[in-house]
Amino acid sequence: MPISPNFSSILQQDWEITFLQCYPNGFLKYTDLCNILQLTAGYHAELGGISFSDMQMHHQAWVLSRMRVEIKRLPKWKETVTVKTWVNSLENSRSIRCLEMYIGEEKIIGCETFWAVFNTQTRRPENLALPHEHFQKYLDRATLAPFSKIDFQHDMMKIENHKVQLSDLDIVNHVNSVKYLEWCLDLLDYDVIKNQKIESFEMNYLKELSLHDEVEISQKKNDAVVTFSIQKNEKANFAMQISLKK
Repeated sequence: MPISPNFSSILQQDWEITFLQCYPNGFLKYTDLCNILQLTAGYHAELGGISFSDMQMHHQAWVLSRMRVEIKRLPKWKETVTVKTWVNSLENSRSIRCLEMYIGEEKIIGCETFWAVFNTQTRRPENLALPHEHFQKYLDRATLAPFSKIDFQHDMMKIENHKVQLSDLDIVNHVNSVKYLEWCLDLLDYDVIKNQKIESFEMNYLKELSLHDEVEISQKKNDAVVTFSIQKNEKANFAMQISLKK
């Protein structure tokens, strides 16, 4: 599609939190938080002519490689939030996109995402085939800390097996990025969720998973940090690190 006349290099989009998106305590689920952030990013890409549909003309898609989320507080049912997003960098096959969530003038969540251009036929990264110079790049960052390297090689304990189901897949025909988060959070102590003890979480997407793949989910935790890894045939597909409030 052509670039929309409504396109701007910085997008602000409002979302009302529905009861379907909330935990029993009435606060937004972390998975639905990530869905809202990614939907906003997707809408911005659509307005700018680099959406999934545009990229499929070249058998390309954006795939998430890393995501860092810092949380002051979660929004509640019926609250309206504003998500602001911009592109920090976009070069060759890689892009960093920043997102912030506000209630009124208060910033409650910061997020940075690292994306790669992926050929949906060869299943390999490649340079973006579409023009993107109309996206002004902003050096402003949305999180206090940068992406980090997650240590998931030491002292991990297997806690669950999972077989990929149809409901885990997305339009790119692999496990959707939010599903990895969902699998791990379902294994977290409920008290952490109920009392909003998560200060930040970071996710690394290392290798895609497909229908019927069988994986092991492992965990390492202490009072301050919980680390998860997901592996298939002893090779890492995903890692996540959760920092807890003191």
